[in-house]
Amino acid sequence: MKVTQHIAEAKDTLFSFEILPPLKGSTIDSIYRTMDTLMEFAPAFIDVTYHREEFVYREEPGGLLRKKIIKKRPGTVGICAAIGNKYKIDTVPHIICGGFTADETEDALIDLRFLGIDNVLALRGDPIKSQPDFRPEPGGHAYAADLVGQIKKMNEGSYQDPELKNTERTDFCIGVAGYPEKHFEAPNLNTDLFYLEQKIANGADYIVTQMFFDNNAFFDFQNKCKERNIHVPIIPGIKPITSKKQLVSIPKHFFINLPDVLVENILKAKSDTEVKEIGIEWCIQQCKELKAAGVPVLHFYTMGKSEETAKIAKAVW
Repeated sequence: MKVTQHIAEAKDTLFSFEILPPLKGSTIDSIYRTMDTLMEFAPAFIDVTYHREEFVYREEPGGLLRKKIIKKRPGTVGICAAIGNKYKIDTVPHIICGGFTADETEDALIDLRFLGIDNVLALRGDPIKSQPDFRPEPGGHAYAADLVGQIKKMNEGSYQDPELKNTERTDFCIGVAGYPEKHFEAPNLNTDLFYLEQKIANGADYIVTQMFFDNNAFFDFQNKCKERNIHVPIIPGIKPITSKKQLVSIPKHFFINLPDVLVENILKAKSDTEVKEIGIEWCIQQCKELKAAGVPVLHFYTMGKSEETAKIAKAVW
């Protein structure tokens, strides 16, 4: 079932969760343990992130450096298929521009269709660590809006090879990312909203936001979207702070602001347990306010930690 169908048929705010593929060499058991914990809350769908390759240089005998491509978290498509089969729940694999040509993207989408997966989240993706900025593959997409456009064309029966005959239409529900505090590469929020408009115009069906810790940022984002005639469902992304280190790492890696009161309370905490309690309680109050405001879904970024997410969901359930 499509994400938009879940939303249209819901009588109350839904729950959804985003999970990470396990590190290479690990089994899927960690995913199952996470799912077993979260299934209590009847999630409408599960997002599974995609992690592109990275380049590393390893020293050879004699001192020469050899460039090697590695992927730390493979298995997005397989995990989606496994979760769908085991738990009978809809999954949303992330599809990214980075590392793919348009032809490879088409092949991946065909595989997903064969597996009966109805939803995708279309993202540009991050640059690899060895590069200062994002660089698309030759023959690939530089922007998420272009990736959305390709998926939409496949939904209309148009494939990469114009000579293909009797092509069948895919029927993907397409999600995209939104940034209440703007994407870090955008010069300002209005520019970022302009790019979001392009993603919607190219065929996106719903928006999932970057995490935020001030609900006013989300409500302002909602209003600005309405002003620009963006009327697709907007799903807020939620994550609790669980350590003092995250006061630095979250703004650094996700380019978002943390409210003064939250920061002050965490800095006063005398133990890691107290920090977690503060972060979880803050997130609970966020969720209650968002639910009261009628958001369609509360989407939790689990980051591989289901225990904290389960506590929040139980308090809001």
